[in-house]
Amino acid sequence: MPHAPDPTPSVHLRVPTDEDTMAWYRVFADPEVMEFHGGRPAEYSVYEELTARQRRHDAELGHCLWTVLDDAGEVLGFTGAQPWPHASFGPVGEIEIGWRLGRAAWGHGYATAAARTTLERIKALGVREVVAMINTRNARSVAVAVRLGMRQAETYTSPVTKQEAYCFRLEL
Repeated sequence: MPHAPDPTPSVHLRVPTDEDTMAWYRVFADPEVMEFHGGRPAEYSVYEELTARQRRHDAELGHCLWTVLDDAGEVLGFTGAQPWPHASFGPVGEIEIGWRLGRAAWGHGYATAAARTTLERIKALGVREVVAMINTRNARSVAVAVRLGMRQAETYTSPVTKQEAYCFRLEL
């Protein structure tokens, strides 16, 4: 009997390059992708700053939001870990794992596969616990957190958007 192929897709993670700025801008220029991230596509300058910040995180911490690529080298989005970026609410001082993929990559297991690779990498760096902040209405991301074995711990309300987010936690 032939062996069934592994249902987990192959993903590759790299530190974001200057070229990834345009790729992220293009992949995320979809209101559906941005539904829980402001509701509309961000300006190009947002991705210039974001990719530059991730390169700094990687240089200083050894981890960041990495660019996710498929086997063909196509940019699917990002996943990775970074310090929680807000000082006024949420899991201040924690390391947050996150993911965002373009719509064409949804439903294929890429987010879970890339997040698992992220968890392996940051555990090897000595990170002992991560959080994931997920809008309470974002069922797809909640499902990824559950598949990773994360547990829902707290709920926060954003002071800016007034929307609620679950804080999931995972000990590594």
